[in-house]
Amino acid sequence: MANHITQDPIYKAVAPTDFPAMLDADRYNTRTDAFDQIISATHDHFWDPLDDAYIDFSTPFDLENELIMPRETIPELQSAVVDKLDEKQQIKLGNESVRWGISGILHGEQGALSLSASLCHILLDPGAQEYATNQTREEARHVTAYSRYIQVRWGSPYPVGEQLGDLLKELVAAEEVYKKLVGMQMLVEGLAMGAFASFHSKTNDPLLKRLTQLVMTDEAFHHKFGKIWADKTIPHLSEKEHNIVEDWAAQCFEKLLFNLMNIRQKRVIYEQFGLDWEWVRDACREVFTDADRRDALKESTNIFRVLVKTLLKAGIITDRTRPLYSHWMDMDEIDGEGEDMVGYAIADEGIEYLKSINQNRRVIGQK
Repeated sequence: MANHITQDPIYKAVAPTDFPAMLDADRYNTRTDAFDQIISATHDHFWDPLDDAYIDFSTPFDLENELIMPRETIPELQSAVVDKLDEKQQIKLGNESVRWGISGILHGEQGALSLSASLCHILLDPGAQEYATNQTREEARHVTAYSRYIQVRWGSPYPVGEQLGDLLKELVAAEEVYKKLVGMQMLVEGLAMGAFASFHSKTNDPLLKRLTQLVMTDEAFHHKFGKIWADKTIPHLSEKEHNIVEDWAAQCFEKLLFNLMNIRQKRVIYEQFGLDWEWVRDACREVFTDADRRDALKESTNIFRVLVKTLLKAGIITDRTRPLYSHWMDMDEIDGEGEDMVGYAIADEGIEYLKSINQNRRVIGQK
């Protein structure tokens, strides 16, 4: 049996092949109400990426002459790389870097879709299972939406980076419930909320701005699902169990921090410009040191800062692993912040926007 490290019966799980357990008559009367609020809220943030009333993918953008993200957000454009490229090439490289990042988000959404679906096969509680089903549906529309965005802007996505791909495969295939929930609902969703908040606040592309806000209306609830697990689980773990969860979260953090935007993994971009990836790496290191990385991590929308705040507020980070994170960011400052996560306000605004659309939509079958 897998070591699920769950304390509350609402997270009780069985093997994915144990379908007879789902047909146990007594199971249907054990439904938790812990997720009812976020399940019911699904109606408030419904949107359809195939309907122009919600998002218009024909919104134009001049990729040849405009940067999707500001120049200061593109590390390569702060380095000696610019000396080898003319202005048009610099814009193209900057936008290709954004294409790489959004391709990673697309792959992450597919991972979240597959992981949510896998939870439906193992969670016994009908309420937990219904929530997982809802999230699966929402992740599916994210896959559709990001696929369309990449298609209209570039035609096709980049392949998944090795480290992100390996982590997603590990999470989807994991038998342990704690790995799925901590890994996806807290680590990856926390990372995503930071990325979406950054895109929303800084992008020059109105289509990407709208897309990220719509996705955030869903992701804020996915993130809260992970928080509910933490609230009901972390305080009741034995020291040994807590150490297992804490060490694994720290291991995942380090993998993501050092490899998610790794220059080597982006070499497919530089080849288009006749640039050697190792030279690009060295050029970026000259202007982007560990000190610069730590400064970047101070931004409220920095993807890794949001991830760490998620773990800290959930009680997963203790004095055992705190020094690892303190090397990169001010943990005391994060400690003093409230529970609200970056992106929640953007999501709330998006939900109000969706309510105004949905209340005017024709009811199916209405004449």
